Amino acid sequence: MFGFGGSSNDRIAITFDNEDARPKKKLSNNAVAHPVFANIEPVTGVVEIRVPQGKRLEHQGIKIEIELFYDRGNFYDFTCILRELDTPGVLYPFDFSNAEKPYESYNGLNVRLRYFIRVTVTRGYPSGNLVKEQDFVPAPEVNNTIKMEVGIEECLHIEFEYDKTKYHLNDIIIGKVYFLLVRIKIKHMELAIIRREAAGSGPQMYNDSETITKFEVMDGAPVRGECIPIRLFLSNFNLTPTYRNINNKFNVRYYLNLVLVDQEERRYFKQQEITLYRAAE
Repeated sequence: MFGFGGSSNDRIAITFDNEDARPKKKLSNNAVAHPVFANIEPVTGVVEIRVPQGKRLEHQGIKIEIELFYDRGNFYDFTCILRELDTPGVLYPFDFSNAEKPYESYNGLNVRLRYFIRVTVTRGYPSGNLVKEQDFVPAPEVNNTIKMEVGIEECLHIEFEYDKTKYHLNDIIIGKVYFLLVRIKIKHMELAIIRREAAGSGPQMYNDSETITKFEVMDGAPVRGECIPIRLFLSNFNLTPTYRNINNKFNVRYYLNLVLVDQEERRYFKQQEITLYRAAE
């Protein structure tokens, strides 16, 4: 009854609507590029199940999942939307109009996050089920700018500005530092990118902080009214997207750390969180 042969790739095809015209993005080197969907955009397409003539087909449904790979072996589904395929035939359209896509896809050491369509065709023993998965990638959110004034009373007052708060992994951080008041003998100024990753909860929590790079933006003492430009190319570094409080299981955050060092090696710094995302190709 359920004995038609072939693999899931042979028997099941998943096609997104307007797939050829969509931007594509690779999630890792040498990987297949997946179609990109905006955060509020419906995920729609067609599933084709190829059934040999004279054979019967029973199916379970289609579902979209967000999968978290954590603690080197455990899996968590923190979104699961099920659609039953109750129409006879081999072409099954799907429409996930309310499927939320709040996070970027991610593949790290302790955490894996992906969006995909999964098709499951239920078959009787001993044939087993046919399962086919097709990934897609969410698009980034709207961007903003960063502008702040910081300092030490009667000693130092600076204004720093970055062109935006969200950067794709091949982007350029462009900004400036403007010195409004300088009564400290500053030796140099540097900008660092810091990554902080936390995974798990309670006694099973993993915490790591890593300085990705340090970039010297000024060498020598500034004067009042001086403006120092910042231009940092992110494509030169091993970066990943940002993730915040995903199912209370993991965080990956990035910070720009602006540091001023005086002639007595005292350090004055200000951190600003930024968001990193994968850009569509």
